[in-house]
Amino acid sequence: MPNKSVAARHQKSPVQEQLDLFRALPGDLAPRDAQDLMAYPFFSLAKSKRLTPIDFRAGQIAIRVEAVPEHGMATIWDADVLIWAASQIVHARDAGLKTSRLMATTPYEILTFVGRGVSARDYHRLKAALDRLQSTTVATSIRQPSERRRHRFSWINEWKETADAHGRALGIELILPDWFYVGVLDDALVLTIDRAYFALTGGLERWLYRLVRKHGGSQEYGWSFDFAYLHAKSGGLSPLKHFVYDLRDIVRRQPLPGYNLAIEGSISGKERLDFKPSSVDPLAQAPRRRQPARSVGDNL
Repeated sequence: MPNKSVAARHQKSPVQEQLDLFRALPGDLAPRDAQDLMAYPFFSLAKSKRLTPIDFRAGQIAIRVEAVPEHGMATIWDADVLIWAASQIVHARDAGLKTSRLMATTPYEILTFVGRGVSARDYHRLKAALDRLQSTTVATSIRQPSERRRHRFSWINEWKETADAHGRALGIELILPDWFYVGVLDDALVLTIDRAYFALTGGLERWLYRLVRKHGGSQEYGWSFDFAYLHAKSGGLSPLKHFVYDLRDIVRRQPLPGYNLAIEGSISGKERLDFKPSSVDPLAQAPRRRQPARSVGDNL
């Protein structure tokens, strides 16, 4: 008679019954990120547990991210799992393969893709990240036809460890939310990122790279944002004074792959963060003049 606990692991939820299983593809895939996740505050930038919600509004864009006390809010390091998922989906789609929100993989495949170790401690941290992604809830008006309508979801609908008939671990299965999956399938909403991103250790510099990559692209003259705008856009909990101190330290160290950062003043006395590519791809789009950031209340 089969072990009941093992049999239970193979039981499918109603959602799984309706989805085809997509098995992760091997190989060194290009890392890709969803532009919506790069442009707005969806994740905690701290390594310590965050329970305070993110409540962001700019024009018609509204975002509220909430955590549960048991796990805390999903962090920007946990978002590496979503980068892995987006990279898999885009690569498979471009290869003419059928994709799905139901994905099967192994912890090893995710950990090696995002440049992590594969020790027992790394496996434990990955499982904790999956728990935070599943328990964190998001409500947003982004890509909704009416400002009054909001899409509510978790970064992972559900996930489980899989095992064979003898109870030996096979890997993990996870289900992505429709909001994320639809965005990844849209070419205009995904960008390739530098693999060196995974080596960035600070939450703020990781967030800043994603924002810079989203807005700066390969424009020769780059962009600039004022400090108050960046502070609001980060969704962080630190006061503006501390945030500016950390920004200055990042500019001093220049850790962002592919971009140069600088601080400049303005006639009004407000300081701005400038960023532009450190080298320009001659095949990239024609450069445009640097555009100032819009104020926090503008449509983004």
